[in-house]
Amino acid sequence: MVIFRRLLGDVLRSARMQRGMTLRELSAEARVSLGYISEIERGQKEASSELLASLCEAMDLPLSDVLRDVADAVAIEEIALGVVATPITAGRPTGDVVASAA
Repeated sequence: MVIFRRLLGDVLRSARMQRGMTLRELSAEARVSLGYISEIERGQKEASSELLASLCEAMDLPLSDVLRDVADAVAIEEIALGVVATPITAGRPTGDVVASAA
């Protein structure tokens, strides 16, 4: 099972349960099938960005909070697996940053 998919499902399930929502309630509120939400929570299906936004809106939960929680959980898993973190900025030239709107 893909680590991100599994951890996203864990975070979503935890958020739903903390709000006291059943799968049926979340399904009705988000207009997503109960079975599909269940598969997402179990890490068996990928959630599109649109579907994830619907689930978050239905739970009155900022998408950024969900993604942050998943990122934190992934980092913990990586540490446990001995994955060496490389900063995103590694290998980038230093100096002035030039942005282009092209």
